[in-house]
Amino acid sequence: MTMAPNSDKDRDKTEDSTVQSTKPKSALETARRQLHHAADHLSIDQHVVERLKHPKKVHEVTVPVERDDGTVEVFTGYRAQHDSVRGPYKGGLRYHPEVTRDECVGLGMWMTWKCAVMDLPFGGAKGGVAVNPKELSSAEKERLTRRFAQEIRNVIGPNKDIPAPDMGTDPQTMAWLMDAYSMQEGETTPGVVTGKPPVVGGSKGREEAPGRSVAIITQLVCEYYDRQLEETTVAVQGYGSVGANAARLLDDWGATVVGISDVNGAMYDPEGIDTASVPSHDEEPEAVTDYADTLISNEELLTLDVDVLIPAALGNVITEENAEAIAADLVVEGANGPTTSTADSMLADRDVAVIPDILANAGGVTVSYFEWLQDINRRAWSLERVNDELETEMQAAWRDVQAEFESRDVTWRDAAYIVALSRIAEAHEARGLWP
Repeated sequence: MTMAPNSDKDRDKTEDSTVQSTKPKSALETARRQLHHAADHLSIDQHVVERLKHPKKVHEVTVPVERDDGTVEVFTGYRAQHDSVRGPYKGGLRYHPEVTRDECVGLGMWMTWKCAVMDLPFGGAKGGVAVNPKELSSAEKERLTRRFAQEIRNVIGPNKDIPAPDMGTDPQTMAWLMDAYSMQEGETTPGVVTGKPPVVGGSKGREEAPGRSVAIITQLVCEYYDRQLEETTVAVQGYGSVGANAARLLDDWGATVVGISDVNGAMYDPEGIDTASVPSHDEEPEAVTDYADTLISNEELLTLDVDVLIPAALGNVITEENAEAIAADLVVEGANGPTTSTADSMLADRDVAVIPDILANAGGVTVSYFEWLQDINRRAWSLERVNDELETEMQAAWRDVQAEFESRDVTWRDAAYIVALSRIAEAHEARGLWP
């Protein structure tokens, strides 16, 4: 195994007198900034904008859990419900030590925009428990989930608020939550959550959907800029369900994937990686570097000289400190919030097209919508139908965003937010304000 030489690209920090700190903005600060940025391009009631700055409700609960050794530990859980003007709240539940109230509010706002840009009849929500799931046994995680389900039972439901998997949670977590809710309601209610195993009402293709949508949008943006996918090089940071599925699809469709990574580092091969031969995180956790002949760091992967960069791991990985070193012409956001606001402006100044997360990775919530429809109608769809319907929805959303991009002097991110906000504002104005 050899180590690639360090990149010689200029990594100098950009001097910006308006930036007082290099610390990334919080999800809530970023969501509010993006709201105002989009509103500046639209003639909408400022009262609607003011309402959208705030969540409708934030539920904070304590979640006592008996550990396997008989001790009891108390965790804090949240469910932030941002806006439901277009339909029930929708958004993930995450188990992570750094879950906070404001993080849930900010991510819930992003879900509102994401559902609106996809024209889904949902609003936005987010929630979770401040816990390290890696420190829980399976039995402890089940007890935590069932108790959390009980604590938020009165505020969720198939026509109220529909959770889904997120960081630290998975289809099994959703099955436990659905079962706990159903037992208390006295009837099986699969539509209360999405992202469940298909055997208990989940949809085929749900786990692969965010990565599939990233691949679809990558293909569409390449077509827009007259790039043949067969002549396109791609680097993907993150090889979980989003990154691995996006990389494999793009590989299948003819793109040359030259870099993939996990938390331990990145595999690099300028001739192209056989992505199917490298296990995803779900298949074999943290295995990417074990299969690599040439290793580079995650930081180096972000600055590879490729046509398309797909950050599909964590938030805030493209910052003002490395934005000038990003060599890709196109950035397609697979993760939620991988680009800081300052970095976004720097990339825009360099004419690097950044396709935002609320469009690119929206396959997850879109297939969650399909799952919800299947549950309430008690009729399962085939995988072929799910994938066909997803492609149709992604193409429609792309056309809507493309129309705004072409008709206004804005970035792709602004165009996506303009589409979303115009739909939300129209719904608010139609429904009015309760006295």
